Amino acid sequence: MHILHAWNVSKTEAIQIQTQLAKLVITEDQLSDIKYVAGIDVGYDEQTKKQVAAIVVLDAQSLQVIDSSQVKSVISFPYIRGLLSFRELPGVLQALAQLKVKPDLIVCDGQGIAHPRHLGIASHLGVLCNIPTIGCGKTKLIGTYQEPSNIRGAQEPLIHKGEIIGSVLKTQNKVKPVFVSVGHRISLQTACQWILKLSPRYRLPETTRLAHRMVRNVIQEI
Repeated sequence: MHILHAWNVSKTEAIQIQTQLAKLVITEDQLSDIKYVAGIDVGYDEQTKKQVAAIVVLDAQSLQVIDSSQVKSVISFPYIRGLLSFRELPGVLQALAQLKVKPDLIVCDGQGIAHPRHLGIASHLGVLCNIPTIGCGKTKLIGTYQEPSNIRGAQEPLIHKGEIIGSVLKTQNKVKPVFVSVGHRISLQTACQWILKLSPRYRLPETTRLAHRMVRNVIQEI
C-alpha cells in the first residue's frame, strides 16, 4: 500500500478524503503484463453485524482460481450512499494482504469514477494500493444512458454532467447490462475489453461471480 489514511472518520472527513484521493486517479492504461486478475466482493450478516470481504485470484488466460482469501470483521462504518468504500475497504485490504499471489488487475463489484466525487470503491482501492482496478457494478450509482442493444459487446456511454464516466456494457446476449468504469491506471476501453474477457458465459465477470460465491459460503457458516 502506498497511501494511508484513517478509516474511523466522520462523514465530512470521508468526503474530504475522497475529494483529495480523486485527484490521484489515473484514467489511462498503465498496465504491465496481466497474468493474474482478482475479484472482490463484500457481504453482510445483519444478525451478527459482521461483514465478509473475499478476494479470488484467477489466471487471466484460463480463468481458473489460483489463490483466494477472506476476512470476517465487525461492521464499523454506517451505510452512507457514496461512502461505501469506508465501510468495505478495511476488510478488503486485510484480505488482499493475505494473498500469496499478487494480482495485476482487480475488478471490484462496485463503481470506479462513476461516483459523485469520482472515487468509488474501485478507484479508492486502486489509488491506495497503486494497482490497476476496474469498477463493474450491477447497477448504476449516478449518470444517464441509453439502453445498449441486446448483443454481447454492445455498449453505450454512461454520462453525468456532460462527462462520460463509464460504459453500460452487455456481456451476454439478451441480459441486463453491467456498469463499467475506470478504477485506476486503466482506460475505459481497456476496462470494457477485460470485463468481456472475464465474462465468457454469464452476465457477471468470473472474478465477481466467484468472489460472491465465496462470500455467500462464509456467511452461511457464521
